[in-house]
Amino acid sequence: MELKYFNADSDANDIIKAMEFNGAAVVENQVDSTIADIILGELREHFDKIEKGSDSGFTGYRTRWVSRLLAISKSSAKLVDQTRVLEVADGILLKHCDNYRLGSLTAIEILPGEKEQVLHSDDGIYPLRIPGMQFQISAMWALDDFTEENGATRIVLGSHQNYSANTYQSEENIDYFTPDAKAYQDNTVQAVMPKGSVLFYMGSTLHGGGENRTDKARAGIINTYSLGWLRQEENQYLNVPKNIAKQYSKKVQKLMGYEVHRTLGSYHEAEDE
Repeated sequence: MELKYFNADSDANDIIKAMEFNGAAVVENQVDSTIADIILGELREHFDKIEKGSDSGFTGYRTRWVSRLLAISKSSAKLVDQTRVLEVADGILLKHCDNYRLGSLTAIEILPGEKEQVLHSDDGIYPLRIPGMQFQISAMWALDDFTEENGATRIVLGSHQNYSANTYQSEENIDYFTPDAKAYQDNTVQAVMPKGSVLFYMGSTLHGGGENRTDKARAGIINTYSLGWLRQEENQYLNVPKNIAKQYSKKVQKLMGYEVHRTLGSYHEAEDE
């Protein structure tokens, strides 16, 4: 297996096929690099408020994590409903749901000196597996050039086909994110890609941030999209004030969760609202 690279004009079906076989694929220069610069500029003060990291063996000792992106970076919405992302999400997720939604939206900055993140799957938050069904997909956007030296995301190709469900454990036990990950430590590839590119991978694909051996930080944004009948990882209703959510397009609002899935999530607005 090898990590397949595509360009912005590639057929979405080819990208989906590569994901289904390898568990991941890269589309280079999917958006103009100036968009990445604008978003990173909007996030700069929020990154800088975090001194060094979260002091966590999972999230990193020298990695900054920023959420609530749609509340603090309006330009990030351009990545949320980006046409290519939705084409890929349609092809993989709509087999198993009527609609899907934004599972999480997080900006990540890996600082110099950070070590490799433990391998994990993003759908490890859901304590089960259903054969043949992906619960979510992820789209990792490069806000800087991703290189082998600055911590480009590590991917275990094919792991989505072999990765079995882990027994659910408490939030205090971080191992519930990382079942059997040690067995794959020496079988990874890095998603090297220029700024404005996107790495797609299945929710069940093992991956992790790389080691930053340079003297500069590298930043990216990870969007996850989950089946519409699953609970979202990030509560967009509370993280993004309603007056800000109303400023986004109807498509972004639906992806935030302002759309029912059959009868799940129904809401009857009060007359005084």
